[in-house]
Amino acid sequence: MNSNRRKERMRRGVMALRHQFAQGGNGVFANVLPAQEVQSVVSGEAGHYRDRIYSPLTTLRLFIGQVLCEDRACQDVVGRHLSERVAAGGPGCGLNTGAYCQARQRLPRAIPERLYQRVGTRLETRMPRAWRWRGRSVKLFDGTTVSMPDTLENQGAFPQSSEQKPGVGFPIARLGGLIGLASGAVLGHVLAPCEGKGSGEQTMLRELLPLIEKGDVLLADALLATWWIIIEVRERGADVVMVQHGSRITDFSQGRSLGKKDHVVEWPRPQRPAWMSVEDYHRYPPRLRMREVEVDGRVLVTTMLDPKVVTPREIDALYGLRWNIEVDWRTIKVTMEMDVLRCCSPEMVRKELAVHLLAYNLVRWTMATAAYLADVLPRTLSFTGAKRLLLAFVEQLRRCHGQRLVFMFATVLGAIASLSIPDRPGRVEPRAKKRRPKPLPLLTMPRHLAREKIIAERAVRGLNVAP
Repeated sequence: MNSNRRKERMRRGVMALRHQFAQGGNGVFANVLPAQEVQSVVSGEAGHYRDRIYSPLTTLRLFIGQVLCEDRACQDVVGRHLSERVAAGGPGCGLNTGAYCQARQRLPRAIPERLYQRVGTRLETRMPRAWRWRGRSVKLFDGTTVSMPDTLENQGAFPQSSEQKPGVGFPIARLGGLIGLASGAVLGHVLAPCEGKGSGEQTMLRELLPLIEKGDVLLADALLATWWIIIEVRERGADVVMVQHGSRITDFSQGRSLGKKDHVVEWPRPQRPAWMSVEDYHRYPPRLRMREVEVDGRVLVTTMLDPKVVTPREIDALYGLRWNIEVDWRTIKVTMEMDVLRCCSPEMVRKELAVHLLAYNLVRWTMATAAYLADVLPRTLSFTGAKRLLLAFVEQLRRCHGQRLVFMFATVLGAIASLSIPDRPGRVEPRAKKRRPKPLPLLTMPRHLAREKIIAERAVRGLNVAP
């Protein structure tokens, strides 16, 4: 009986999570997050667990709500959970945040990681052909950085910049991610220290290459235009479009000319890198055929060699879409406030990051559903507006049932579809702040030393004025 009760409670928890993002019924995107799959992932990763107030699925749902809300305090989460239980006719729970914080620590990191990857992959796979570039899935890669609380554990895993003094900086991690152009969903990520071995974007992209599938197109910047990365992508049956690497000389008088400043050349295989075995090195072909084309002073390289299929202007226009990943990272870091993570241990930092990406993909899921029903592109809708609407309707979506719930879904999705981003060609904005910050001095020593200095100065002033 306990087992059946637990399964029923988990089923209701999954439905509450789906309803929170206005998902239900049938449609192209209806089963992006199937209830049975969520139950399977939670049961498989969490294993046997005690029947607590904060079960793994409840904890995950509350954690998702926490990263989406402006008030990120655990006290706010516990208060909202108390209101949920009382409104449902169940017993209340204490307002002490200890139980919730312990539940977050018990939550296996693999649960949000697996779920966000599956949501992202399914979204990108189910994009209608009209939403893709010539029917092909285009995937974007780029890196960024995030910071976190200054604890010994975080400093050990993600050391602060070497340019900062000890005790006055913050741990910094480098984050590399693969994002679908059509869906805007994150397909996979790698987190590493900002400096040292394994922290480069080339290493990160190599770890994410298994997510590149046959027929895909990879867009990345000049730093990633290396022989080894491009050959790996080609062997997967995909193409690349990148800016020419700064160390490579482009001579349009060489190779097979396809037109003005457009030719096909052969790149010789470089020397074997230290991280590659001799056997793997000789597995690669001695040469790689590449197309180099210059448009408006910018040299682009691609593996799409036929000028009748893709013209230079079309290659340039396609590469221009890479800017979307810059906007996506800004959305994740600024709109979802992931720029500064809050957890105090490396394991919780990685878990918090995965929950952020899961919440982001779930909002993208709702946007894709709304865009499909309104026959518009998801990229033309406002992520910030969609997030605000979902938060505004979350209580009503959880309480409604039957036909009323269907009406609420239609209302939310229709409202999101109306939040189109205005087209502002030629817009220019300075990267500067008008509002002046408070004129406080910078902290140039560890905080505990600054406290001791203030106490000592007060003691000296007290002695000087004493009778």
